[in-house]
Amino acid sequence: MGTPVEEPPKKASRTGRNLPAAIAVGVALGALAIGILLFAPIGWLPVLAVAIPIATHEVIRRLREPGYALPVIPLLVGGQAMIWLTWPYGPAGLLGAYAGTIVVSMVWRLIGHGLREQPVNYLRDISATILLATWVPLFAGFSALLIFQDHGGARVFTVIATVVFADIGGYAAGVLFGKHLMVPAISPKKSWEGLAGSLLFGIGASVLAVVFLLERPWWAGVALGLMLVITGVLGDLVESQVKRDLGIKDMGRLLPGHGGVMDRIDAMLPSAVAGWIVLTLLA
Repeated sequence: MGTPVEEPPKKASRTGRNLPAAIAVGVALGALAIGILLFAPIGWLPVLAVAIPIATHEVIRRLREPGYALPVIPLLVGGQAMIWLTWPYGPAGLLGAYAGTIVVSMVWRLIGHGLREQPVNYLRDISATILLATWVPLFAGFSALLIFQDHGGARVFTVIATVVFADIGGYAAGVLFGKHLMVPAISPKKSWEGLAGSLLFGIGASVLAVVFLLERPWWAGVALGLMLVITGVLGDLVESQVKRDLGIKDMGRLLPGHGGVMDRIDAMLPSAVAGWIVLTLLA
């Protein structure tokens, strides 16, 4: 019998991802979002009501590994309240539910082990709780607020399309031309060339969407695109730093080629806030 020939190892992409799987998942999620936003915009609330607790729990689970103790039930229930109370009460409902979530979480963590036992690492855990409640359900709630404005589905689609095309432009430019690292201490694969690609694609997509979908002047698209690219990049860097602190690559494994839900929406979350501000003021 001859010596078996070993197959050469498969070459990984420069991003370390399964690119075909990532593209397939991205297309499927994009088609779902487009269908809902075009034909049943109010259906965006159930989408958020499913995605946000998954993303929240992914972060909670990762924080448990180094010993953080976060109040799970208040965070999950409060996240649902933030999303659904935007329907009857708008921004007041979102912010009221957020404030209530923080108050309940502070008390929950304080008496979680009973009043006779002194809490350990209380300040650390509550700080992480406030960060998580702000980062995921509160920020996501701003995309829910957009749904209730004029052309709400088109507004949410504009924000998502801008962030997605900025990501595509940044990936393409980074792979083809990336030589000058932007913040190697936080994200060793982000380059200034990639940022230029994000700006080109993101602003271009924003201008087209604002002009043709929202029927607003092109300069509003430029302002929106610039803001969304900046917040998208910063959102990605924030999650990268959190994962670096925790010593992990992904928050979850639910989406092949992407990691977890949180890994997919990290740029979307702060961009939802920026999109609501810009579109409320300029559109």
